Amino acid sequence: MELHAPSRWRCIDCISDLHLQASEPQTFAAWQRYIQTTVADAVFLLGDIFEVWVGDDVLPQENGFESQCAEVLRAASTRMDVHIMCGNRDFLMGPALAAACNCTLLEDPTVLTFAGARWLLTHGDALCVDDTDYMQFRAQVRGAEWQTNFLDRPLTERLAIAMSLRAQSEARKRSETVYADVDFAAANALLQAHGAGHMVHGHTHKPATHPLGAGRERLVLSDWDLGARPQRADVLRLRRCETASTESFTVERIPPSMAGGQSAA
Repeated sequence: MELHAPSRWRCIDCISDLHLQASEPQTFAAWQRYIQTTVADAVFLLGDIFEVWVGDDVLPQENGFESQCAEVLRAASTRMDVHIMCGNRDFLMGPALAAACNCTLLEDPTVLTFAGARWLLTHGDALCVDDTDYMQFRAQVRGAEWQTNFLDRPLTERLAIAMSLRAQSEARKRSETVYADVDFAAANALLQAHGAGHMVHGHTHKPATHPLGAGRERLVLSDWDLGARPQRADVLRLRRCETASTESFTVERIPPSMAGGQSAA
């Protein structure tokens, strides 16, 4: 998928791995404040926005947590462009959610042309190729047949399955399992295939900037957990810079509390 930034976009924010859930009110509150105050012209949420998403039919629940999140995004969409991408926790986000949020649902990967550069946006999980168990699971659950069968189950049953998978995930974390990182060769190959110089992704919860050679780089987003000590959350901000003859960009990492203020001129 190719996306060309309109000329009115001067400032873009990228965030991911919010893992929004009703049991983490601090993270939800910080995200809500950020969305309401950021001066970005466009915001890209690159997967794992929700801790779990079992289907768009969770939205009609009156006063439900998911509906609150959708309303936050819908309100934000009246003053900026909002794009959402599925992650490994919320890969069942679909067109009904996008419509409820008035957001654009992105394919993974998506190449964004902005400020004279090509940015490859991805959640990142598909590049952790050394985690063979996960890659097999991913191939299964991303298949149309599996998703149709799962979504045909009653909502209560799907929620119970999700709770079980979350419990397994937490147990794996406590076991101090070493998770596979994004594969260097796979990242480079994907960038080369799409003619992009910059990859932006989440998933690994290891914020950093990694040079990949040949002028390419991989920018990793932070996860968000405002209940942790120290708290974790950051925003990757891309700004367009122009002179009479050239177009360039700046990249900065800022806490969500600093996302307001004056937009780039």
